[in-house]
Amino acid sequence: MTLFSTLTTILSFIAILSVASPVQKRGVAFFNPANGGGSELDNAGGGGGEPLNVIISGLSSPAVLTDSGFLNYVRSLGFSQECLGIHSGTPQTANLGDGHGATNQVTELRQDYGDAGLGTCLESLLGGNHLRMWRQNGPSANSGALFLAVSAEKTIFDKHTIASNGYNKGRDTLVNSATGGRTSFGGVRYSATVQSVTGLISPGSAGVNHGIAQDGVVKVLTVTIV
Repeated sequence: MTLFSTLTTILSFIAILSVASPVQKRGVAFFNPANGGGSELDNAGGGGGEPLNVIISGLSSPAVLTDSGFLNYVRSLGFSQECLGIHSGTPQTANLGDGHGATNQVTELRQDYGDAGLGTCLESLLGGNHLRMWRQNGPSANSGALFLAVSAEKTIFDKHTIASNGYNKGRDTLVNSATGGRTSFGGVRYSATVQSVTGLISPGSAGVNHGIAQDGVVKVLTVTIV
């Protein structure tokens, strides 16, 4: 075989591999919901909304952006499914400006107090951190990003209303857990970087559920499986 034919064979083989195994990576962290007629506030009913104050970037490891992958990741941050799988209350909706219009939350998770099995029952009684999640995957803005409404809640005796400064506090507690070092659950390890983004939501209490002011900062986490 001549040198030319050998090189041709090698290049052809590389071309076949590149077609058969394309790199699957999204090109954007998220789209601003307002650009598609959406909002960075969800609809909690009664005319108010909760801020979507944390975004899991579409540039995160793809497995993190799946339903099961997201659950495993936030379990590494101390969240889990609701107590005994019981949910009370009407699901909140959000319009992420992706062409789907207003959609119900995908999931609702609570602080698990160190026990992924039954710890959320303590949160239901004692209060603590709490999140709702929506996925930006519509036909006009398919970033794959996950938008979270995170808040610190009061106890069951206070009907789980939001704590004072609960939106900022809930967000910062989650982000600090995510970025304080590597986290892990179920044998999967994660690292995360954070970017603070302004301009997606106005600071203050206008339109915010319970009239609780928030600082207008959205934390964007890019999560990598390591």
